[in-house]
Amino acid sequence: MTNEYRKTPEAVSALTDTQYRVTQQEGTEPAFRNEYWDNHEAGIYVDVVSGQPLFSSTDKYDSGTGWPSFTKPIESDAVTTTTDRKLWMRRTEVRSSGADSHLGHVFDDGPRDAGGQRYCMNSAALRFVPAEELEAQGYGAYRDQFDDDPTTTEENAS
Repeated sequence: MTNEYRKTPEAVSALTDTQYRVTQQEGTEPAFRNEYWDNHEAGIYVDVVSGQPLFSSTDKYDSGTGWPSFTKPIESDAVTTTTDRKLWMRRTEVRSSGADSHLGHVFDDGPRDAGGQRYCMNSAALRFVPAEELEAQGYGAYRDQFDDDPTTTEENAS
């Protein structure tokens, strides 16, 4: 991973109120009322603050929780985790490694055949880049994750 993905004052000032609350104040958006919980398009999800690649649609699945859920990050060092003791319970918070944006939490109740992890993310912390736009938006290195038809929905979204 490169070190080019950082938080800048300009990027933070461009965030919507919801994006700011989620990424900078560790907020959570409503289940089932967020942009990507039901997105089945092929592509990658990047940090809304820095543009750092975080997750691929090939690892996205319907967890039934109402938030976008993934079995793993796009690169092992794309995210960091910390212990979160808010809400009177112990959870594992997920943050982007480049900009330190709050993304959501990871749980051990994901699909067993894919490692057992559920990265439960806030849509407000993410920006989706469709597979057919990866090269144009500077993410061509991830194009090989998708078949020849980038509009095909991922098979594991059921």
